[in-house]
Amino acid sequence: MRIVSPASPPSRDGVARGVELLTSWGLRVELGEHVFDRWGYMAGRDEDRTADLNAAFRDPGVRAIIATRGGKGAYRIVDDLDFDAVRRDPKPVVGFSDITHIHLALWSRCGLAGLHGPFANWNDRWSGPASADALRRALMTTDPIVVSQDAAQVSAAVTIHGTAGGVLVGGNLDAIRTETGAGLPNLRGAILFLEHQKGTGLGEVDRALTQLTRSGALDGLHGVALGQFIGFEDTVDDPSLGGWGITDVLRDRLERLHVPVLGGLPVGHSIHPPTVPLGTHAHIDTASGTLTVEPAVY
Repeated sequence: MRIVSPASPPSRDGVARGVELLTSWGLRVELGEHVFDRWGYMAGRDEDRTADLNAAFRDPGVRAIIATRGGKGAYRIVDDLDFDAVRRDPKPVVGFSDITHIHLALWSRCGLAGLHGPFANWNDRWSGPASADALRRALMTTDPIVVSQDAAQVSAAVTIHGTAGGVLVGGNLDAIRTETGAGLPNLRGAILFLEHQKGTGLGEVDRALTQLTRSGALDGLHGVALGQFIGFEDTVDDPSLGGWGITDVLRDRLERLHVPVLGGLPVGHSIHPPTVPLGTHAHIDTASGTLTVEPAVY
């Protein structure tokens, strides 16, 4: 396994803990040459972060790639990835948040499945037996992944009943919006997975979903799976918002798609998230409250 830093810089202690965890599973772990570089708010210059990713894609001894962090910068390098090398020797990339840009590019151009999972910069936010075991199972077994609805998640109230099947595509909402017109995969027949972390408020979610709708990117979707929307839990109590919260915005924007929507999946930016494959066939069932996803490894 190769550890790389396509976005923001990690801590050395966090990466050391990640290496310790991965090697405890019997994996041989290597670090990319520029893992600890820094250039502004990014983990090194664009060409160096790209070089580390491409070196991992080209090395037949590397069977999976895990990012140290999300943050900022992955969107700057996706056009320079060695997609021919990816096609010759497919291997999953693990990460989320800003790494969504890489997942989308690899699926769009190569059909490569990846893993929406924790970073190699292992810390108290991501450590824990449940999160570690979920990553291990997703990397080292071919079992389907089943994620059950959690009523405690703010998006759980957004459910449009039904069942749907299709390839699971998506990740961080802001990254998906950013890729509109710049490499977003065709989502016809897909199940779109969305998760988000609050920045400026409800308007950012409204704008992102409206842009995706107006662009036609959501035409032909089979269903929507909603993960965590962190930081929006108390928006309904803000009098300036007219009594609306995140569930109202999500329901208002997604109902018009006329597809099943399963909310409340505990996947996103919160503590100890499970690992979920992206780019493989998935099934949502709102009656059972489950998302079932085929593995990204074989």
